[in-house]
Amino acid sequence: MNKASEYRVMPTVALRGLVVFPGMGVTFDVGRARSLQAIKAAMADDQQIFLVAQKDVRDDEPDIDKLYKIGTIAKVSHILRLPNSDTVRVSVDGITRATMVDMLQCDPYLITDVRIRREISVKSDDKDYATALVRQTKDYFEDYAEVVPQMPAEIILDVLEKNDPGELADYIGSNIVIEYKKRQQILNEMNPLKRLEKVCCLLASEGDLMKLENEINQKVQENIDKSQREYYLHEQMKIISDELNDGLSPQAECDELREKILALGLEEKAEKKLLKECARLEKMSPTSPEATVNRVYLETCLELPWHKYSVDKLDLAHARKVLDHDHYGLEKVKERIIEALAVRSLSEGSYGQTLCLVGPPGVGKTSVAKSVASAMGRSFARISLGGTSDEAEIRGHRKTYIGAMPGRIINAIKQAGTQNPIILLDEIDKLGSDYKGDPSSALLEVLDGEQNSTFVDRYIEL
Repeated sequence: MNKASEYRVMPTVALRGLVVFPGMGVTFDVGRARSLQAIKAAMADDQQIFLVAQKDVRDDEPDIDKLYKIGTIAKVSHILRLPNSDTVRVSVDGITRATMVDMLQCDPYLITDVRIRREISVKSDDKDYATALVRQTKDYFEDYAEVVPQMPAEIILDVLEKNDPGELADYIGSNIVIEYKKRQQILNEMNPLKRLEKVCCLLASEGDLMKLENEINQKVQENIDKSQREYYLHEQMKIISDELNDGLSPQAECDELREKILALGLEEKAEKKLLKECARLEKMSPTSPEATVNRVYLETCLELPWHKYSVDKLDLAHARKVLDHDHYGLEKVKERIIEALAVRSLSEGSYGQTLCLVGPPGVGKTSVAKSVASAMGRSFARISLGGTSDEAEIRGHRKTYIGAMPGRIINAIKQAGTQNPIILLDEIDKLGSDYKGDPSSALLEVLDGEQNSTFVDRYIEL
């Protein structure tokens, strides 16, 4: 071939995200007006066209600077116009590599001056290296094919039958899953051994990546299968529960509890703990003892008066009137109570005060406490401590025990319906103590104004 025949002026199609290799058959869709006109011009001549990838797939009308220099001369073998569309499906067969020298025309279609590139022959000294490289590349391709889903068997057979380094590199580069920029790098290399070296390295790296992707996909699929299985089992339990007509299904019950927890507007730590207990209940058998313990715990927590407070009435004249109305005499007691209310009205953010009422039975200690609650506009709760010998009665039992329940303080708050009731600890002098502990020690935390704001019931644990 003389030098003049190495240069050709050809209609050109800029490809988006696609690289065509010599010897490869490719089918793609053409929709841009320039490309359609170029295909039409090629069909009117010798059916040959220059195919070159554009650097940025977002460019609609790329110029010479936005196209790669190396492309492929191909022959158009088949054209199919798609129904209800201006798009044409084109099948081509790659012939040889070519370098774009200049762009001669942009409209109505691209015409470029290209130089045909000839394959560099493998030197006789490199024959043994070429044979070893071909074998190594085939081994890498077999490993790659094992991790790539649905790799056609005919492609694997074709790879194993090819022994020419350049042809093998082009065939593998056209059929492995890589981005078009990496394909372009393979197309740019004219030396067949260097080209096959690039393909060999790509197979090794892409194979490792595919293995990692498969492992990730497997883990994701296992999680999905587990979730689907749990959903299926929950639906079965729901249907069985409905058939037995035993009220709410476990799933519906947990959903209702979850809604109530979220509606309370608790602090993040408390809300997270209750939701965790709800999730545990959801996974338990409805008839198991553990499920009953969890269900009672959640219901107890939901029954507490979260964020409910009584507004204090600190009108001293009104308080005195209430106390005089309910009790005759007891002037020193009334004066001490009015004094405590006066201090509270003047000290913003002060701790709750503890008043000790002393006297024989029947003198009005309990009724005075009720009058204080009435005067302040608070709810009233009474805790009788006579004969109490277990400190768990105050602090609550841990919910891991059968028959566990919250302590008397939490129960009093629940019965009062507010978080700041007036609580009367009655018969405190009749507390007992035994091997279960001394409840009077537990009362220290309850009565100490510096500590009682951080009191934690062992059952509730919030």
